[in-house]
Amino acid sequence: MRLASTAPEPGTGGSGDLKHSGGPWTSASGTAAELRTSTETSRSALGPGHEGVETGAAGLASVAALKSVLTSWEERLQAVRDECEQLTGPLLTVAKEMGETETAIEKSFKGVDGGGAGERR
Repeated sequence: MRLASTAPEPGTGGSGDLKHSGGPWTSASGTAAELRTSTETSRSALGPGHEGVETGAAGLASVAALKSVLTSWEERLQAVRDECEQLTGPLLTVAKEMGETETAIEKSFKGVDGGGAGERR
């Protein structure tokens, strides 16, 4: 299969053929899992990083704004974390299914004689 968007860049030597295998899907799943972990680590660090601000800056208007920003970032990071968690399993499933499909197709072609000398009609 060939798509216009897969045309090789000049000088790259690519074939432009659309290919799929377990590699990219497995890698994407791993990246989602890593992003989930690093996002949760960052989200967890926000709270302790703001400890004592309310006490030390009591009476300043900026404290309310800072608390609002903190809450907003915690919610955003939690949403990213949750989405990455939801993607990890389905991406692995695609990797498995694509790999099984490729294996089944490869096996089906192994049984076909490619027109060798022993073929008679």
